[in-house]
Amino acid sequence: MVFQQLRPRLSSFGSSMDNASKIYVQGVNHIFTARYYSSNLASNGTKEEKPGQVLKLDSDNENVDGQGGKAAISSYWGVAPPRVTKEDGSPWRWNCFRPWETYKADTSIDVKKHHKPTTFMDKFAYWTVQSLKFPTYLFFQRRHMCHAMLLETVAAVPGMVGGMLLHLKSLRRFEHSGGWIKALLEEAENERMHLMTFLELSQPQWYERALVFAVQGVFANAYFVSYIVSPKLAHRIVGYLEEEAVNSYTEFLIDLEKGIFENRPAPAIAIDYWRLPPDSTLKDVVTVIRADEAHHRDLNHFASDIQCEGHELKEYPAPLGYH
Repeated sequence: MVFQQLRPRLSSFGSSMDNASKIYVQGVNHIFTARYYSSNLASNGTKEEKPGQVLKLDSDNENVDGQGGKAAISSYWGVAPPRVTKEDGSPWRWNCFRPWETYKADTSIDVKKHHKPTTFMDKFAYWTVQSLKFPTYLFFQRRHMCHAMLLETVAAVPGMVGGMLLHLKSLRRFEHSGGWIKALLEEAENERMHLMTFLELSQPQWYERALVFAVQGVFANAYFVSYIVSPKLAHRIVGYLEEEAVNSYTEFLIDLEKGIFENRPAPAIAIDYWRLPPDSTLKDVVTVIRADEAHHRDLNHFASDIQCEGHELKEYPAPLGYH
């Protein structure tokens, strides 16, 4: 540490100083020493860490703060993990989302709802999605779990890109967004939670991870450019992508009902996120995820329709919480 290296120099330098200067130097040494040791104290203020010891969470998903009432990491800056509990008082397990972010999915959706392409822009968006669909179906075939993981890594991109660009636009123009920034970021976070759920059920292979790197790299940049050029086209493309996602999860459910795919118990993260019953199964998880995708479909087609009619998104209230 800096104070340990400076202490001998300060002490030798202090021999040639008057008494007042020596007292000042000693005070500086005590301050550095006190701050050094205070940063190594545990949250209860009594336990000292061993040199090189780093306290870690049990996993990336579980909240250790609620276990025994001890903070996972002691922070000199006063930023400590908050204690979060469920309604029954039991510790909240997840750090990636909080109880107030959970919800019950509205599964009363129109599975076959489709925006019929009539204009040139709609047809361009539709056939762009169709051309991207067939290679993925040929690659994954009936491997629904792997297909779903790739689908969610792509589906979580548009909301983040659109929300970021609307955020920058709001800053440049000194104007409100009508809630659309938050709505798009909610969509991105919801899609990411879909991925976190499927990761609890299956781990992707190395070549699938490589495919995600390639697809996400191309799609994120292409969507960024398309949103700058034409936001209404970008939202229309996402609307058609979500239509295909609904179809894909419908096929997943059909295979689960036929017994082709094992209907295993639902992971704990899904039960807490969607407030599902404790005895829920994979079929229940896929059902609520399909409902989410249908809502994203409707939101993006709605956003595109607003702009196709010559209006800006901020003129219409965003459907916040509409997963």
